[in-house]
Amino acid sequence: MTMRNLEMAEVGALIGDPARANILAALMDRRALTAKELAYIAGVAPQTASGHLARLTAANLLALTRQGRHHYYRLASPLVGQMLEGVMAVAAVQLPPRRRLPSRMDAAMRTARTCYDHLAGRIGVGISDALVARGHVVLGEDGGEVTAAGAAFLARFGMDMTARAAPQRRFCRPCLDWSERRPHIAGTVGAALCRRCMELGWIEARCDTRALAVTPTGHRGLREVFGISLADPPALDAA
Repeated sequence: MTMRNLEMAEVGALIGDPARANILAALMDRRALTAKELAYIAGVAPQTASGHLARLTAANLLALTRQGRHHYYRLASPLVGQMLEGVMAVAAVQLPPRRRLPSRMDAAMRTARTCYDHLAGRIGVGISDALVARGHVVLGEDGGEVTAAGAAFLARFGMDMTARAAPQRRFCRPCLDWSERRPHIAGTVGAALCRRCMELGWIEARCDTRALAVTPTGHRGLREVFGISLADPPALDAA
């Protein structure tokens, strides 16, 4: 076995444990959570969670920040989020579906959610489709490009695209959406689109989930700017 194959096997073993998978998935919206919060999410005892967190941190999948007596954990980089979304997409396509009743959370996650720091679900894919169809963005298998017309459109939309991506991050790239099974836009452009939609009040974060709430203003804006029409997802706090 080559060194790279061995490293891949080690990462696979780390994310293959259900408790660690729950921990990683909970951090895919870029939040920083405490060990106690992650233990609750993973459904394990605090001592057990500490062991999982130590292994994930040692493998550079998580980053640890200390503030006073609290320890906060977050995904170490966008690359980790990209890997996790990719695994979810492969699982959704390749594994046989498990029979269970759909939930309100399922509907909300499929409509709009964060994928690390960019938009996913029907909203993310819909925006990507609109930008590609209008010639504003060109997406390939491994990368993407904002055209001159696209840069002008994004500027009118209120996004500053003069700054390029950090050296460790791509400016624009496709990210396979696990629920829609088609790409949404990630990278610096994807993150800027998500921030702008939040600034406009189109979407709002929901408590303790990656699912996003689409506001009435958002329904109108998405329809007028991107031609996206969405049915209202069920309220998560409904009886």
